[in-house]
Amino acid sequence: MTALAEAAGLAAAAVAGLRWLRVAQREHYLPGSATRFALRWWTLGPNKVLSAAVALGVVLSVGSPYAAMVACGAVAAGPFGLSIRGRTAPLAWTRRLRTLAAVWAALHLVVVAVGTALGAGPAVAVLAATLTPVLVDAALALTGPLERRLAEPYVTRAAGKLAQVHPTVVAITGSYGKTTTKGYVAHLLAATRSVVATPASFNNRAGLARSVNENLTPGTDVFVAEMGTYGPGEIADLCSWCRPDVAVITAIGPVHLERMRTEDTIAAAKAEILDRARVAVLNVDHPLLAALARRRAAAGQKVLRCSAAGAPDADVVVTGAEVRAGGRVVGCIPATGAEPTNVACAVAVALELGVPDSVVGERLATLPGARNRLSVSTSGEGTAVIDDTYNANPAGAASALAALARHGSPDHLRVVVTPGMVELGPRQHDENARFAEAAAAQASHLVVVGHTNRRALLEGAARGSARVVAVETREQAVAWVREHVGEGDAVLYENDLPDHFA
Repeated sequence: MTALAEAAGLAAAAVAGLRWLRVAQREHYLPGSATRFALRWWTLGPNKVLSAAVALGVVLSVGSPYAAMVACGAVAAGPFGLSIRGRTAPLAWTRRLRTLAAVWAALHLVVVAVGTALGAGPAVAVLAATLTPVLVDAALALTGPLERRLAEPYVTRAAGKLAQVHPTVVAITGSYGKTTTKGYVAHLLAATRSVVATPASFNNRAGLARSVNENLTPGTDVFVAEMGTYGPGEIADLCSWCRPDVAVITAIGPVHLERMRTEDTIAAAKAEILDRARVAVLNVDHPLLAALARRRAAAGQKVLRCSAAGAPDADVVVTGAEVRAGGRVVGCIPATGAEPTNVACAVAVALELGVPDSVVGERLATLPGARNRLSVSTSGEGTAVIDDTYNANPAGAASALAALARHGSPDHLRVVVTPGMVELGPRQHDENARFAEAAAAQASHLVVVGHTNRRALLEGAARGSARVVAVETREQAVAWVREHVGEGDAVLYENDLPDHFA
């Protein structure tokens, strides 16, 4: 029975490992991510009962192999709701994941071997299986330096290619609006320059290096690089080998507040993009960026201030549909939901790089929309569908509700489908409650998806008049929409969390 209990522990760990390795991969291999999500899942609904059973089994396994086997069964089965395969992000057995899995497996076997040597094999086997997320995070910490070393040749090659091609580099960061602004900049420049922009959200070290190595070719005039960060130092590292000529900060907000704790820390991390740049383009509608603009200008850096709120010292201002630069009208934005501050930043970049006003004006009329960001279509049933599933910040959510008001009629159903917003740290509950209150005031129905923000969303919705529908999955939400909405109705899909969120 002792041998069977130890074998059950190994089997349970193998099953659990598939779950938590997938979470680690989806969370960009950040140490601590598996444990953080495990704590959320194991304390959710019926998983509380299952986790209590696991804890009791671990304790009783000291003297009972049978208890160890029962606990191992619970570890393999749970947490309920977190699938092994995954719907939105299936496990991909890349070279990096195989390395991580091997290190995790080695750590696990060492722990079990020590327990067996000490005569506590069953108890340690079930404990190690239970602590799979912790061991996966330990493996992430151990493999991090190795992965950085393995990526170095690709970064070196990218740095060499940038030096050889020598394009003007426009680097863009911000809590949100990076991808949209990148698309706007590339579009405004494309009429007069040869432009390469990083694809999708390839905004970390590996993604940026890959973008350069695979896409940058001789004759490229401008390289538009999106740069993201999960903490201080990351953007500075990117800029050390992909040096910006023009650096843009689109916005500061509570996105990733869970990791960086304060908006001041977020602003400081984003400001690293300015250190090597000749020109800083800043959205001064945010007070932290307005203050940063003053400090940078005082230090002698050229600063272009952008605003959609009529900042008196702004160089580029978007008021309504009109775009002004230096007091002159250069064009108008289309009535398709283009984000004014993102437009202002993109126009500032284009004018700085010598694009004539007339060309900017022409190109503004055909600004592209970013995929899954306030894109509007009409279903076969005649329903207006607003896809904002890639947006996950309070400002974007407010813009999405405004879009619903534009496209929906008070005489028809106006539906908001959302799991809420995440990674907002201590502000997450209040921000989601505020959003739900605003949604419930404008919409006829609020469909709440999942459990991550359910309590906050229900709390906020109770202060409005919308009917609230709670579902477990996005598939159930889509099915509800198809059953209930029709011609003349409007539905907003606001954010879509990966399925490793509860």
